[in-house]
Amino acid sequence: MRRHNIQLDKNGRLRHFLTIEGLNRKLLVEILDTAESFSGVTAQSIKKVPLLRGKTIVNLFFEASTRTRTTFELAAKRLSADVLNINVAASATSKGESLLDTLHNLQAMHCDMFVVRHDRSGAAHFIAQHVAPHISVINAGDGRHAHPTQAMLDMFTIRRHKKDFAPLNIAIVGDILHSRVARSQIHALTTLGVNEVRVIGPETLMPADVEALGVHVHHDLREGLRDVDVVITLRLQHERMRGALLPSEHEYFRLYGLTEEKLALAKPDVIVMHPGPINRGVEIDSAVADGTRSVILEQVTHGIAVRMAIMSMAMSSRANLEGEII
Repeated sequence: MRRHNIQLDKNGRLRHFLTIEGLNRKLLVEILDTAESFSGVTAQSIKKVPLLRGKTIVNLFFEASTRTRTTFELAAKRLSADVLNINVAASATSKGESLLDTLHNLQAMHCDMFVVRHDRSGAAHFIAQHVAPHISVINAGDGRHAHPTQAMLDMFTIRRHKKDFAPLNIAIVGDILHSRVARSQIHALTTLGVNEVRVIGPETLMPADVEALGVHVHHDLREGLRDVDVVITLRLQHERMRGALLPSEHEYFRLYGLTEEKLALAKPDVIVMHPGPINRGVEIDSAVADGTRSVILEQVTHGIAVRMAIMSMAMSSRANLEGEII
């Protein structure tokens, strides 16, 4: 029996956005196309569209974030929604109230969507399984598991520069083991049909079963960068590391830090990406991060349009569901 995907309604439309795993290429392309339609809103004198007017979106962040929370807030406001930012450190959950009690209280305030960031893998799925039918849940990052909106804004950025995914060779460099972004990127890239995904990093920062995701593993950065079209560097996730996985940051930069010299092995029109925040002189040299091939700030800009697309698509599915219930 085919397992039901909690993210989709019975017509295959987006209800929640929890992970890219299990979603098909058609839906990912629809997200990218919808984001393209929103990308011009920023250039307007009034940076708003009325699609979610009257809806209330709650940013429920159990883990610190600036870039992700801010872009979600801007995206919601540009869709004309009301936004509630919950300071979890000062909320009732820190006083012993259970997560479910917190959710039920928020539901009683007639909220329509939860954007959830949590340090536990699976937290967004858990919340999606327990919210009322009219509420959508968007995963803004959960533990080591997934960061699907970050991956989709990365896909949007790649498509803007490279147009077609099919011929691309893409390298993801760094702390693959602890990176929820890398997992979501790999699922997105393979679903969109790129030619090759390479993961590059030391053995201590590489998941044992990563090849099962359809990637090629390299432990030598120079070898892995040869003839790639896109390089995505990752932040070292020190907060999730247990034990001495690296001799030193200096040694890591010597072996795996992205410099102009190493980047010269890639294709001449290569683009360089980073989900942020950047650790200069650790994962990437400033000359590369600020160079002409860097699209890192574009990723941040595109994050607003992509998150607008995902929220509007999920709420559109909810509107159809409410119509069926009525």
